Amino acid sequence: MKRASFQIKCRLSSCGRTALAILALAVGSGVYATAAPQTQAAQSTPKDRIKAIHDLAKQGGTDNIASIAKYLKDGDRDVRVEAVKAIVGIGTDASLAPLLAALKDNDPELQMRATDGLVNFYLPGYVQSGVTAGIKRFGGGVVNYFSGSRNDSVIPPYVEVRPDVIEAISGLISGGSSMESRANAARAEGVLRAKGALPAIEQGLHAKDGDVIYECLVAIEKINDPSAAPSAQFLLHDFSKRIQFEAINLTGLLRNKAALPDLRDVFALTKDKKVKAAALEAIAAMPENQDTHLLEHLLHDKNPDFRVAGAEGVGRLGDPADRPKLQSMFESETKPAPRMAAAFGDSLLGNLDMSDFAPLRYLVNQLNSAAWRGVSLGYLVELCRNQKVREAIYPALGSGATRDEKTGLAKVLETSGGKDSIPYADKLSRDPDSDVATAGLNALRTLRMRFP
Repeated sequence: MKRASFQIKCRLSSCGRTALAILALAVGSGVYATAAPQTQAAQSTPKDRIKAIHDLAKQGGTDNIASIAKYLKDGDRDVRVEAVKAIVGIGTDASLAPLLAALKDNDPELQMRATDGLVNFYLPGYVQSGVTAGIKRFGGGVVNYFSGSRNDSVIPPYVEVRPDVIEAISGLISGGSSMESRANAARAEGVLRAKGALPAIEQGLHAKDGDVIYECLVAIEKINDPSAAPSAQFLLHDFSKRIQFEAINLTGLLRNKAALPDLRDVFALTKDKKVKAAALEAIAAMPENQDTHLLEHLLHDKNPDFRVAGAEGVGRLGDPADRPKLQSMFESETKPAPRMAAAFGDSLLGNLDMSDFAPLRYLVNQLNSAAWRGVSLGYLVELCRNQKVREAIYPALGSGATRDEKTGLAKVLETSGGKDSIPYADKLSRDPDSDVATAGLNALRTLRMRFP
């Protein structure tokens, strides 16, 4: 009996081996193809799984995003990182759901790459300039998250961001697994102009990390909601010059008049010339009558930055009787920055002459200067909130206008144009120069959204 039992077991074992062999052949021939990837994934090395991700990414397509997304739950962080990078690279709207899921990963690099990937969907090319573009590995870790530089990217005004994207990223500002991922989330919300993230951003101003605070300040500037300005007022006296400087800029940009006493104190007490000039610039952005004497005195200061603040402030005080002072400064000034400020102030007080050597024409001409284009744009954006100024400038879009003048004025109309600007933006959108046409189309989209 024992011998018979042993023979029976041997026959069963032989049959089992035969069955396993048949099953292996079936799998190899594709009969059980649906089960094969799971078996391979369970037995492969991280290197094999990364290769599989790269192969899927090369094929592209929405269907492959779902296949790559499975690797976001992999036990190896390097595999998960490559999965996020691949999903970002494909970049269709199907990438949003897995990237939102990746934000919940506890690894800082994954949170940051997923954040930048979400921004990249709304601002293509962002991943090449975002924080994660500079990530470097050293000794198994990640270094150089932030370079300390300011990122000025923003999405166009007509681009709408899904609320769940804004909500998910804002959650990282206080809940990210590292200070770097928190700062990066604040930066992202600024790029997305995410007004819905303001409560989280304002809370981030009280963080114990300088990068988080700084990125929250810049984000508030980009979102450009004056209601958020008071939340930064306590930072006007911060010990960090970088943070203090940015808080001053924000206060002036958003015209927080309640902070004027603090700004006057900063100007009077600080010994840092850069901070002192920033405080003056912020005061000049929203001057009160009690600042008149100071601003008029600054018109003749030896420091060109102080002369800039003086000219801007005198113009914004709004007294037409001050025009001769600014006209004299414009004619005698030899440095570009204060001369442009004098041109701005004079135009703000009603000088809308567009002849060849007039102040307003001078500002338009500076759009052709790589060094001063940004300054000129800022002045023209503020001036063109006034319809009379826009009407004076429209003729400058004629046949004699340069490419830089057309693209610059298109940007001005996009930001400060009224309903009266739509025909001019429409004409620019059909310009034979592709750069001008693109700028005109962006302006037209924004204006039509604002004035349906």
